[in-house]
Amino acid sequence: MFEVFEHTADLGVRVEASSFAELLADAASGLSTVIAGDLDQVRPEVVETFAVPGSDPAWLLFDFLGELHAAFELRRMLFRDFAVTVTDDGIQATARGERYDPARHVLAHEVKAITQHELSVERSAAGVLATFIVDI
Repeated sequence: MFEVFEHTADLGVRVEASSFAELLADAASGLSTVIAGDLDQVRPEVVETFAVPGSDPAWLLFDFLGELHAAFELRRMLFRDFAVTVTDDGIQATARGERYDPARHVLAHEVKAITQHELSVERSAAGVLATFIVDI
């Protein structure tokens, strides 16, 4: 579960999940929602895989979101469905989506960057809670 909130000239996303893998998948959905708005307009036609090395949860979140943002900026890929596996040395993720088509997709925001400002991942009563800010 994620929620998007206003943050000065940026947007923030707060994610809470029962596991770190679920949190990463929900955070990816949150970022995709910030970019594309309604994810129902994105068809899950293409599968891409992402491998992010590391062990620090906050940096794994930051780097994974950075990879997804780069996929949009460099190849115009929009994603809607995510599956993440956490290993001892990082994460493996799959994302389903399609290439941006201006005739069919209405984008919500232009994301300039995922920021380190207020980046956090911590334990919560429900499992894991994270916050990240995107520069729009």
